[in-house]
This record gives sequence, C-alpha cells and structure tokens, in this order.
Amino acid sequence: MKKITIIFSAFFFLTLTAFTTLPNIWTNDDPHSQLGFTITHLGIADVSGTFNDFDVTITSSTPDFSDAVVELSAKVASLDTRVEQRNNHLKSPDFFDAEKYPTLTFKSTSIKKAGKNQYKLSGNLTMHGITKPVTMDFLYKGTIENPMSKKQTAGFQVTGTIKRSDFTIGPSFPEAVISDEVRIKADGEFVQNK
Repeated sequence: MKKITIIFSAFFFLTLTAFTTLPNIWTNDDPHSQLGFTITHLGIADVSGTFNDFDVTITSSTPDFSDAVVELSAKVASLDTRVEQRNNHLKSPDFFDAEKYPTLTFKSTSIKKAGKNQYKLSGNLTMHGITKPVTMDFLYKGTIENPMSKKQTAGFQVTGTIKRSDFTIGPSFPEAVISDEVRIKADGEFVQNK
C-alpha cells in the first residue's frame, strides 16, 4: 500500500508540473529604457520630458506576454525636461509636488489582445496622491538573447494619453498655456530574471 501511495504521489506531482507553467519575471534594463511624456505649450509646440529613475516589473507565463502583469514605480524628483528652472517648477506644489508625493506608480489590472503582439493594457495609475484607471497601448517587440550578457531580453513599447486634470496637476495653468492631454511613450528592454 505504501508503494502504491508513493507511486501515485509521484504521478500526481509530475502531472501537476506538466500542466503548470511558472511565470517569468522580467525587469527593465536601465541604460536601454526610458519613460517619457509630451505636452503642448501655448497650443503651438511640443515639449517633452522623462522620468530618469524608474523600475518596471513584467510577470508573464506565456511567450507572447498575453497574460502580462505590469508594475511601475518612478521617482518624481527624477523628472527632467532639460531646463533646470522648468524642472524645479514642475516638481513644486504648482504641479507634481515631488516632496509631498515622491513616487508615481502603475499597476496593471488586465491585458487584452489588439493585434499581432499588440495589447490594450489597463491598470491603476497613482500620481499626485490620486489613483485613476488608465488604458495604454502595449507593444511586444520580440525577445532575443543579448549577445553581451547572454541573457534573454525582451523589448516593449507603451504609448497612450492621460489628462493632467484627472490628477490635479497644474490646475492653475489653463489648456491655452499647457495642454491638458499628456502623451506617454515608454520604451524598454527587459531582462528575464526567473
């Protein structure tokens, strides 16, 4: 009886393992990743910036990332528009209030197929102390073995539009001065960790 129990347990374990795919964890490679945004100034010119200190984790158990779960955290103080005076103003209570709200985060809640390697990524964006649901376009650009590190590396691009008014950022500045719509564009290489 003991032998039968051991055989059954081993069979159950092997069957369970065969039908269970463990998720892979991918993290952004800092030198090859960027988190950018663009607004329109005075209705006539685009001004872009980046958050230079951020971390993203993508968890997925499928090779096409169709079940991806994405989590992002960025330090507001790392905001950079290439003009120090403007950077300082954007970090002030007039806009992001980086001292009071030092971090912005995104946590995905769903991902839906929208074409070959294209998805609609929905989740909760928290910024300036306010959390709102947003949906972004999520493009999987492929996976290769990095010839330098010999690690599996995947490429992604996220694009979309949010409204700064949804997060009470710069409420004293009308759309005629700074557009309410903020275009987001993030690109990254991600290294498989597990």
